[in-house]
Amino acid sequence: MSPHEIASLRGYLGPQWKGRTISDARELVSLTDILERTCLDGRLSELSGRSVLLAVTDQLISGLAMTEIDGVARRMLLAPHDLDAGHIPALVADADIDAVVTDHPARWAEAGIGLVVAAGQPAPAAVAARTGRATEWLMLTSGTTGAPKIVSHTLSGLTGAIVADGPARGPAPTWATFYDIRRYGGLQIFLRAILSGGSMVLSEPGEPIAQHLARLGARGVTHISGTPSHWRKALMSASIASFSPRYVRLSGEIADQAVLDGLKRAFPAASIGHAYASTEAGVGFAVNDGLEGFPAAMIGNAGSGVEMTVRDGTLWIRSTRTAHAYVGKDAAALRDREGFVDTGDMVELRGDRYHFVGRRGGIINVGGLKVHPEEIEAVINRHAGVRMSRARSRRSPITGAIVVADVILADAGNASDKIRDEILADCRASLATHKIPAVIRFVPSLEITAAGKLARHDA
Repeated sequence: MSPHEIASLRGYLGPQWKGRTISDARELVSLTDILERTCLDGRLSELSGRSVLLAVTDQLISGLAMTEIDGVARRMLLAPHDLDAGHIPALVADADIDAVVTDHPARWAEAGIGLVVAAGQPAPAAVAARTGRATEWLMLTSGTTGAPKIVSHTLSGLTGAIVADGPARGPAPTWATFYDIRRYGGLQIFLRAILSGGSMVLSEPGEPIAQHLARLGARGVTHISGTPSHWRKALMSASIASFSPRYVRLSGEIADQAVLDGLKRAFPAASIGHAYASTEAGVGFAVNDGLEGFPAAMIGNAGSGVEMTVRDGTLWIRSTRTAHAYVGKDAAALRDREGFVDTGDMVELRGDRYHFVGRRGGIINVGGLKVHPEEIEAVINRHAGVRMSRARSRRSPITGAIVVADVILADAGNASDKIRDEILADCRASLATHKIPAVIRFVPSLEITAAGKLARHDA
């Protein structure tokens, strides 16, 4: 099977997936039922050739609607449940949206979009769906404070890494992800479950972590992915012992050694690794040796048609999996003239291995010297008494900014000057003077964004 053989998701599904399901906390749907049912109330044909905004709050219905709309609509823009309503008019204009699929049609009655199609629980389809168009998949970038950018993908690009990996070995997997499947990381797992013949258990927005982990265990999840921040929160929960996946992956943020080691202790029999992927660059590579960073030998060719280079300390990627354009009247070029995508992620060569040090746009300036908060967090997180940390800047009249570290301890009752001094000693041993936190605060929790990334707020 090559990426070009997957003309559409619905066209790929068949009786071979009998017994495979997609579920959330309330419903469970058979993959083979998708062929005979519709969640669009028989109105799919009205979406033919249109530019569709998929604005469904329910993840399960969203996933089913994707499989129907793909191959029918000209383009499909996936809207995460947390999308700021203030950004919608600009996104609708930039993506030339002329139809919306939603589970709350009344909200869109006055939006000025020509066609509003209601989405709901799947019901028998009166007419079999016809797919014959290569739908353009539009996704929104995450991690920005302003309006998200719209990024255009093809189905072949989105499934390139899945096809390259081939079918899952052994018993059919049951997949799960902490991500929203309308974001790039979550969509990759959703597509992988469908194309590999597995089942999928979806996350629930706002679901308590203990309840979520218990549900994953009850559904027999074997393969699961999330950001390092997702996993740090999971490792702080006693419910981590309620399930035993055999495949664990991290992506979306820097996977430091502390979180990789923590997962190995929690799941000693599992395959644990981290992958590099982004909405713009697509799936770059995976690292499965249990170590942070990636081998320097991957630069030049990471395998499966992915080429990487480092320019001025920043990672650039070229492959058939990268997005092919930003969408919108003011959209900048996504690739350079050689076809490389600037990831914005900075790396540093240490021996025979590259280590991620942070985002180019997230640097703290301390007296004219650059500080990557992720580099400080990696050191703090190594302390046996620390479960999670966030380094941020605070304004200073002398240096312009100082570094402040917020730290979650494994045992909040251990908060003391002694453990604070131990953390500072670790920082002094590993970091330049200007990177050492001026203040360390012990906190009960840290905010995680809807995209699963550590929220970063300066003061």
